[in-house]
Amino acid sequence: MIFKDATRLVIPVEVELKCLAERQRDYPWPKPERCPRCQQCRVWGHGFVAVFFDGIPAAVYLKRFRCPSCRCVIRLRPKGYFRRFQASIACIYESLSRRIGYGSYLPGISRSRQRHWLRALQRQVAAYLGEGFRCRLLEGFLILAQRGRVPVASNLPF
Repeated sequence: MIFKDATRLVIPVEVELKCLAERQRDYPWPKPERCPRCQQCRVWGHGFVAVFFDGIPAAVYLKRFRCPSCRCVIRLRPKGYFRRFQASIACIYESLSRRIGYGSYLPGISRSRQRHWLRALQRQVAAYLGEGFRCRLLEGFLILAQRGRVPVASNLPF
């Protein structure tokens, strides 16, 4: 049996964050048809996990499922957000675009957080796309995101 990588265990779904914040655990989450790891047809509810998103003052609860066959935990996450990030992909891209294009940061988001995104993007682009992309960071962001990588993640696999 071939297992897919662990990144597939977070499934992005269409979610209205405002509605999720209001309904919390009563939000009508879609149930995955099968386990993304072992393709078993049966998954069970496995509770919720509290997470924070920018623009929402309190934690919201994301639904989890568990596969009884391979015992993996599947977590649903709103589309438009990278794993482990509170800011939306659009917000991160806008911040980087403004910094790279105009030399200033977005107001309302801490400068240190935006600097973190830029430095992480520079490392990811250099590691995965090569030094030729050093002057084309925004293009590198889009390419890495299309490849399923988080272009502003601080961790590298080496």
